[in-house]
Amino acid sequence: MSVLLMIGTGKGLFLARRDEVGQAWQVSVPHFPMTAIYAVGIDPRPAQPRLLAAIDSSHFGPSVAVSDDLGASWREPEEAPIAFPAGTDTSLRRVWAFAPGSAAGDPSVVWAGTEPSALFKSVDGGITYELVRSLWEHPHRTQWGEGFGGQAIHTISPHPADPERVLVAMSTGGVYRTTDGGQTWTASNTGIKAYFLPDQFPEFGQCVHKVARDHANPDRLYLQNHHGVYRSDDDGVTWTSIADGLPSDFGFPVVAHPTRGDTLWNFPLTADGSRFAPDFKCQVYRSTDAGKSWQAQSAGLPVEPYYSTVLRDAMCTDTADPAGVYFGGRSGEVYASADEGESWGRVATQLPGILCLRAVEL
Repeated sequence: MSVLLMIGTGKGLFLARRDEVGQAWQVSVPHFPMTAIYAVGIDPRPAQPRLLAAIDSSHFGPSVAVSDDLGASWREPEEAPIAFPAGTDTSLRRVWAFAPGSAAGDPSVVWAGTEPSALFKSVDGGITYELVRSLWEHPHRTQWGEGFGGQAIHTISPHPADPERVLVAMSTGGVYRTTDGGQTWTASNTGIKAYFLPDQFPEFGQCVHKVARDHANPDRLYLQNHHGVYRSDDDGVTWTSIADGLPSDFGFPVVAHPTRGDTLWNFPLTADGSRFAPDFKCQVYRSTDAGKSWQAQSAGLPVEPYYSTVLRDAMCTDTADPAGVYFGGRSGEVYASADEGESWGRVATQLPGILCLRAVEL
């Protein structure tokens, strides 16, 4: 089983590949050196998966590069493929998320989320993009706040069976969803707590860190909040807590199994003042019953104190069966499990700080 792992860091993009379980990972030299890669994407729909990388150059500004040969070569347009149109009185700071369109919809659709919080849509496979004005012009937008990492749409989740339904999440602002292909958007945060606001259950304003969709039960979603882990069984209309059994309800990533329902992983951190792994133990937590119970997974992970932070997009699964699970820390180490978290091995060490990961079975 060959797997490609995209590793976005603060100083470039690294590609790791392994052709057989148990083989050592082969890690490339950096692509786009000295640029921050805040988002990577893999569109598995073409015959050869298309790779997307959000390049954040301090000199040239943000852009998007595309590869159709698994990173052997890249196309980067002369003009920025994602840009705010005239009259919006803002400019793109960086791209935070890519998502292929619904499996039931147009195979050329790719979505992108940006900072400041905006949604862009491509209808040519991620080459060019247009602003989704209906969300940009939403009456709530001027009241969306800025999380510690920036004001950005970091999660885009099209419904696999219905291309009219798309969910996005941002920090801070919360969850928004459309059921009419993006013509209108509704805040969908019922049950998500915003402890830092006078009204702790507001219509919007929550600091959502990440949302993952259950691939076997696509109306089921999992959410990691700024304090709080939640599940929705109605496509994000309402949310209930599933934090019991975790050592902390704070963290950044949450990912779901690529094929099996009710299975998800996250990486808890302690509260705002420290943001370390609880008791400084490097442990991933898995649930196989949609968050009713949790089990720590640490076989093969460092036993010494672990001081790194795993960011919202620095954890992912691949598309294999059994599923591969991956995470990386700000310390520059990346770990992989080929058996759904039962055991772990190191992919790479001494990389720049890990910002994002995506993996695909080839």
